[in-house]
Amino acid sequence: MKMPSKLAKTLAISVAATFISGAAMAADVTLKLGHVANEQNSWHMASVKFGEELAKLTDGRIETEIFPNESLGKEIDLINGMQLGTVDMTITGESLQNWAPKAALLAVPYAYKSIEHMDEVASGEIGDQIKAQIIEKVQIRPIAYFARGPRNLTSNRPITSPDELNGLKMRVPNVPLFVDVWAALGAQPTPMAFSEVFTSLQNGTIDGQENPLALIRSASFNEVQSNVNMTQHVRSWIYLTISELTWNKLSEEDQEAVMKAAAVAQAYERDLFEKSIADDRAYLEEHGMTFTEVDGDAFAAKAKDAVLANVNDEIKPIVEKLFEH
Repeated sequence: MKMPSKLAKTLAISVAATFISGAAMAADVTLKLGHVANEQNSWHMASVKFGEELAKLTDGRIETEIFPNESLGKEIDLINGMQLGTVDMTITGESLQNWAPKAALLAVPYAYKSIEHMDEVASGEIGDQIKAQIIEKVQIRPIAYFARGPRNLTSNRPITSPDELNGLKMRVPNVPLFVDVWAALGAQPTPMAFSEVFTSLQNGTIDGQENPLALIRSASFNEVQSNVNMTQHVRSWIYLTISELTWNKLSEEDQEAVMKAAAVAQAYERDLFEKSIADDRAYLEEHGMTFTEVDGDAFAAKAKDAVLANVNDEIKPIVEKLFEH
């Protein structure tokens, strides 16, 4: 097992130091929270906020030690660790569909028309069904959710409707759902490793790609693409989770404290998320990219059959209802 980064360890220690008021004794409980993001990511900062709030609510009895950058393991390793009792918490999403089919609903193309629609689903009856199945099938408990940046199509010409794709050669992840949806929309999808995308755009092997603004920025796609077409074709969320083994060891009072701290972390992460979306757009515009609004309804209508053909039979009726929203 790798040790946590120096910064994560410092943050974890500072949480305890801040809220145990300098007491020499250790906390009664130390929760190990591992995730895949780096220290600058809003998920990590929200994890730190969770630890701070939980320490405060429990008078320092529960501290949270945070392991970013896969330093406690990759996502699937962390989930397995939570099932075995060697890891207490992680941040995870649609990967949970390996155990709980309804977790696929976290990232279905064109299922969510807006972030408000997504919030309505995530915090409503469908969200409750997803969480219940995750608890039952995976033995980990979602306690908060974080929005993920919507995926947008980039190109070197404006594209406002599916009819304007005209066989656009574009990179997609090697996921059948993505390949089939973009083929149905009229593009020429090309599965490719992310590490190859910049060079392939540069040399004309492909003419477009799709990703959230944060990745478009960090990968410097503004240097080889001129347009961000606001397709927002995948809106999704991800859960902050705790192992059922850990949860069941906590008193009702401490379980309540965990949920309160998680709610604070969720609100804090949303503020960071909204700021990052605005910052990324401003940066990309300043560096030469034009943002183009699209006919979202036309894209969704043309993608629907391909989406339904790729989703699990258990969630297909739910996806059909989401498309009717």
